[in-house]
Amino acid sequence: MRDLPPTATLRAFEVATRHPTFTAAAQELHVTQSAVSHQLRHLEALWGLPLFERGKALRLTAAGATLAPIVREFFMSLEATLGDLREQKGRVRLSVSTTYSFALKWLLPRLPNLARQHPELLVSLHTTDDIIHFSGNQADVAIRLGKGNYPGLHTEFLFGEQVFPVASPELLRRMGTPRNPEELLQFPLLIRDGAELAPKWEVWFESVGLAFSPLKESVRFGDTNMTVEAALLGHGVALVRSRHVENEISDGRLVRLFDVPFPSPLAYYFVCPKGIEAQPHIVNFRRWLSREALKVQ
Repeated sequence: MRDLPPTATLRAFEVATRHPTFTAAAQELHVTQSAVSHQLRHLEALWGLPLFERGKALRLTAAGATLAPIVREFFMSLEATLGDLREQKGRVRLSVSTTYSFALKWLLPRLPNLARQHPELLVSLHTTDDIIHFSGNQADVAIRLGKGNYPGLHTEFLFGEQVFPVASPELLRRMGTPRNPEELLQFPLLIRDGAELAPKWEVWFESVGLAFSPLKESVRFGDTNMTVEAALLGHGVALVRSRHVENEISDGRLVRLFDVPFPSPLAYYFVCPKGIEAQPHIVNFRRWLSREALKVQ
């Protein structure tokens, strides 16, 4: 670009746009007032545009006001990018794909522990419920909920879960605590709609020998976290997988109803393209995941 001036000249312009006088701008730049004035006149001559109205205080012209945010954004982006690159120096980026609910409820709370144990890893987390094919730049590795059938991929079992109903203490105070699963049919039951992988009330009731018929519910939830939030608010009883409500149960915000064992038919698996599982940074991540998974058995 023929009209692109030296960086020092652009910096002088950017600083001058934030000060009332050339003298104040010169103090920030640690140069003389005349040096700043010379650089700005050179810039105006190069671009053929008046950038400042001179007087007791500096005022940007219309052209200067238009160019000022562009130049400021250039320096801010450059500084941020350089900071990121310096932070990444000596670190290995690992792109991890998982579902939103697993990331929010299980993985995110444990990431500080990963950073302490493996400071060389720079994890980039992506969330999606879509099937992953590892094409293009989708991700390096993934954590998926399923039955472990991932042809052509390296697959490792992490952990399974229990499925059970939960309710808020407020709801139980208002309606009483159901003494058996049959009494639960009189409660408002929160329905997770659509997702094939979501726990189903009809399957759970069948496992305890009861028939389940459609309810008079007014809302169906398209997201697991929204269903849990509705339970926390006392709107009804939610059917959940155990790892989604670890914290809520431990701190008393939700209460598990009935000690009825019902293993989820699905489990969490680590998957990645075959061959890369032996790369040192992926080995470190896999081993860390396995240790964390053992803590929740």
